[in-house]
Amino acid sequence: MRAPFHSIYSHGLVRAAVCIPAVRVADPAFNLEHTLRLARQASEQKATIALFPELGLSAYTCEDLFQQDALLDAVDEALGQLVLESRHLTPILLVGAPLRFEGHIYNCAVVVYRGEILGVVPKSYLPNYREFYERRWFTRAAESFFGHVTIAGEVVPFGNDLVFDATNVDGFALHVEVCEDVWTPIPPSSWAAMAGATVLANLSASNITVGKAEYRRNLCSSQSGRCVAAYLYSAAGPGESTTDLAWDGHALIYENSDLLAESARFSPEEHMIVADVDLERLMQDRSRLTFFHENVSDYQDRVADVRRIPFEFEVPEGEIPLIRDVARFPYVPDDPAQRDARCYEAYNIQVHGLMKRLSATGIEKIVIGVSGGLDSTHALIVAARTMDALGLPRTNILAYTMPGFATSQGTKSNAWKLMRALGVTAEEIDIRPSCLQMLKDIGHPYAEGKPVYDVTFENVQAGERTSHLFRLANFHDGIVLGTGDLSELALGWATYGVGDQMSHYNVNASVPKTLIQHLIRWVIQTGQFGDEAGATLQAILDTEISPELVPADEGDDVTQPAQSTQDKIGPYELQDFNTYYVTRFGFRPSKVAYLAWNAWGDRERGTWSDLLPSEKRNQYDLKTIKGWLEVFCWRFFKTSQFKRSALPNGPKVGSGGSLSPRGDWRAPSDSEATVWLEELRRNVPD
Repeated sequence: MRAPFHSIYSHGLVRAAVCIPAVRVADPAFNLEHTLRLARQASEQKATIALFPELGLSAYTCEDLFQQDALLDAVDEALGQLVLESRHLTPILLVGAPLRFEGHIYNCAVVVYRGEILGVVPKSYLPNYREFYERRWFTRAAESFFGHVTIAGEVVPFGNDLVFDATNVDGFALHVEVCEDVWTPIPPSSWAAMAGATVLANLSASNITVGKAEYRRNLCSSQSGRCVAAYLYSAAGPGESTTDLAWDGHALIYENSDLLAESARFSPEEHMIVADVDLERLMQDRSRLTFFHENVSDYQDRVADVRRIPFEFEVPEGEIPLIRDVARFPYVPDDPAQRDARCYEAYNIQVHGLMKRLSATGIEKIVIGVSGGLDSTHALIVAARTMDALGLPRTNILAYTMPGFATSQGTKSNAWKLMRALGVTAEEIDIRPSCLQMLKDIGHPYAEGKPVYDVTFENVQAGERTSHLFRLANFHDGIVLGTGDLSELALGWATYGVGDQMSHYNVNASVPKTLIQHLIRWVIQTGQFGDEAGATLQAILDTEISPELVPADEGDDVTQPAQSTQDKIGPYELQDFNTYYVTRFGFRPSKVAYLAWNAWGDRERGTWSDLLPSEKRNQYDLKTIKGWLEVFCWRFFKTSQFKRSALPNGPKVGSGGSLSPRGDWRAPSDSEATVWLEELRRNVPD
């Protein structure tokens, strides 16, 4: 049965908990009590997995006590009680215990679910250096000669080669390793990931020394990224012996190198962290990464030895809200330091792309149309930076504002102010006479004075502007710099061919509208072009986004654009969100809607960029999100690909930020949108 729309389990996510219980050294009854306490909390949170530290049922620091029968018997008894108690708990429990088999003691992870032990995983690599002395007590996995053991009266799989496969949850396959295993050149989890494991869990003790926490983070992040998997990590916490060591109770959850959750360290109390892991994201990324499959092929004999242990996971019922942060602007980090670094990189990618194109052609002049809108403003700034980097005068930028039938006084004024502030060669060409001649030539009603503002009327203006720019480039030995952005390309909001879709080189082709807005805000905040330019840039940000191709009605305010692009094709902040998750991850529309609702459903939830003023901090209900996503699916999949198939050159700027047929996105120009629209309408409530 499918979970409700407002449940993470309907959208390819599972909930992971990493638990750091209080322990007493060599007191399994006490340790069981505290393990169960956190296990129940994880169950109340509807977690799929609850991970506990290494040797948690005995405590890690028992030393020679591990060889005492009384302690090992007490551990067996505690484990049996844990299995019984697990019958009514939601998560799979991953607990650590010293266990005896065939005359050997193993440092084990025990996988317990709903009253059963699914398997036992012995530690593969036993540290025996500096403060560690594990080979004194334990036998490593490779030295065992059996694949199954009898425990609690049941025969269960035993080994470090086990992947626990939830047969009823797509993409959920779990592998478990123990502490030192991940510190090795080839951890057991690497083989498991190549065999299909998507969630990798590490029961660790890991005493703390100065600087070690950062190394753990790097280690877990790296393993998560290389394996394209989630990585869960625990470290022993309060109660372990401090005879010679100290413990910080560090818990981490990563997903494909991204940190989802981290515990406070050195907490005197037991604690738990929880995060929602996106299995579909992991599976989508794996499907695209050719190196991942090539690695599997290179080691297919070793990978084939991994044993898959099937089980059925009981999916929690009811609405289970997402606890994962979903960025409203996936192309723009909220953190100011990361955002500044991203803005710096974005500008320099564009500048260096344009520098190469100019040097390769031997051309030193740029021709650009400047409308007073966002896209041409950003492209003009990039052009100015490029001239500075090449040691050429900014007067080599030939900038033209080209008012048409609907150009407002505000945008025209802003265009002139910006061109003057940047010191480029600025001119104005009134395109209305040539447009009127074209309309007369084709017999359009507007040429006879009739107020017919159809697509032909609009595209005549867009085409005339582009035609002028190309001929100006010929005349002045320059190249036409494109200004159209990724958002417009995704939605097909561009005039094809002799129009704003075409240029000699387009620096904005993989930059979405929301990123352009933030880039301009960043330029203002950092004062990169002075106060005069900054004031003009702010005015441009405050202007309604518009193609300015349809005149205002009589009596309307002519200082502002009469058209609103977002009234026609939707808010760019929503459509950029849709573009990112559809093209970067290939998510189905219902999941995109679910993520959008979590990001945009409540303006009070989550964080906002400090550059975004409060009046721009919007929210949207699910009906609105669904409606604009329907528009997106129709335009993106059905009507717009032919424009993207003929894109001019331009640099890729960010992840999920290219629709070039020579780069990230190759698609037929005559496909249908039916499956996306039907999936959206069927699975997203109104």
